[in-house]
Amino acid sequence: MEKEKKKNLKRRWNKNDTELTILALPTTIWYILFSFLPMFGLIIAFKDYKISAGHGFIYNVFHSEWAGFENFEFLIKSNDLFVILRNTILYNLVFIVVGTILAVALAMMISELWSKRKSKVYQTLMFFPYFMSWVVAAYFLDAFLNQDNGLINGMLRDAGNDPIQWYMTAGVWPFILIFMYLWKSTGYNMVIYLANISGIDGTLYEAAVMDGASKWQQARFITLPCLKNVVIMMFILNVGKVFYSDFGLFYQLTQGASGSIFNTTATIDTFVFNNLQSNMPVGMTSAATFFQSVACCITILLANWIVKKIDEDSAII
Repeated sequence: MEKEKKKNLKRRWNKNDTELTILALPTTIWYILFSFLPMFGLIIAFKDYKISAGHGFIYNVFHSEWAGFENFEFLIKSNDLFVILRNTILYNLVFIVVGTILAVALAMMISELWSKRKSKVYQTLMFFPYFMSWVVAAYFLDAFLNQDNGLINGMLRDAGNDPIQWYMTAGVWPFILIFMYLWKSTGYNMVIYLANISGIDGTLYEAAVMDGASKWQQARFITLPCLKNVVIMMFILNVGKVFYSDFGLFYQLTQGASGSIFNTTATIDTFVFNNLQSNMPVGMTSAATFFQSVACCITILLANWIVKKIDEDSAII
């Protein structure tokens, strides 16, 4: 028995383990280079970072004076703190709630299509915007909203009305941003839920049909309960980004998130970027991003804790 145990111990690492390790190596290296090593830069948030001529980044970091929590005063004492926090959080909450409902609804409708060909066509058309960058989307949006030669203003002129300066009209941008986000991301989220629906045991639906259940009843008592764990997992992951904003969405589409539309379009990310362009010290902007990271970590842990209290099997940690 002892000899067999020793043989089993020696055989713990085998050829399959080596192959899997090699397969995982590129991803591991990527995470080390782009996720773990950059964490060293967090020290800048507590430094009065200054560039010394003839020296590299590492030298400048270590030889800059400690600033303690003074850099965080840049964000805390800012007059725009309430606006950027409100916009960042509220937009993300709307994206999470509306995006989830729309993606689940579309996934359920497409799963009911009898024609597989049409189903694939609809999936492709909905998924395609996800691959389009916000820079390209900004040009398409400008083709509609441009004051001089935009399609909408052209139609208004033809109807005898005055053109609208869309990039200076704050009230319309919450609707534009929400629409553009849903247009770009719904297809991707829909595919995730559709894949989960495809894995549901078909005999459940057959039994429901034999019992006289309608399509709505099948969706309510079979499809939605089976999607619960995926929806909760996606919810927790999205809550972890509630203090972050899609920079391309809020900066590229709004052409800077500044001016008269600042109060309805500015977020923490655009605020930091605009201050970097105005020669704001790097330590102060780094403190703002450090605050984002800590706040997001707290929210994702809090969301997971709440879910764990309600249903332990649905928690991801």
